[in-house]
Amino acid sequence: MQEYVLSVKVANNNGVLLRVSSLFSRRCFNIKSLNAAETEIPNVSRLTIVVSGDIRVLEQIKNQLMKLYDVIDVTILEDAVCREHVLVRAGRSSDERQKIIEIANLFRAKLVDIAADSVMLELTGEPAKLDSFIGLLKPYGIVKMVRSGISALERD
Repeated sequence: MQEYVLSVKVANNNGVLLRVSSLFSRRCFNIKSLNAAETEIPNVSRLTIVVSGDIRVLEQIKNQLMKLYDVIDVTILEDAVCREHVLVRAGRSSDERQKIIEIANLFRAKLVDIAADSVMLELTGEPAKLDSFIGLLKPYGIVKMVRSGISALERD
């Protein structure tokens, strides 16, 4: 199955995110990533949704989304800049701290907090870059982690 990134512009009304996510639930479509925020246009938000499936499923999702009252536009992003943000607290002892900081420097991650036995780092980049970063941190123990989900804009 292939992954697709959808950019969905919606009217920024109460319950719009619930209606979009309910549509996916009712149709048994899985959302791999969901990011929602306001745009440069007042009262318009952009939902960036990553879904898996074939082209038939993708077209069905797009058609169903366009039937929702609050949906303004649905674009399948084929040539886009995709970024994701991660905050991760890693480490089990102060001895591992320097090794974790070296990994952070390799990826140009930012050190945002230091505790007695762990450090918190932040990194923004392509999802594959974040996956690699997290993979290298796993042997040192990931205490907590949160990922933002993909944000994407089509290229001109």
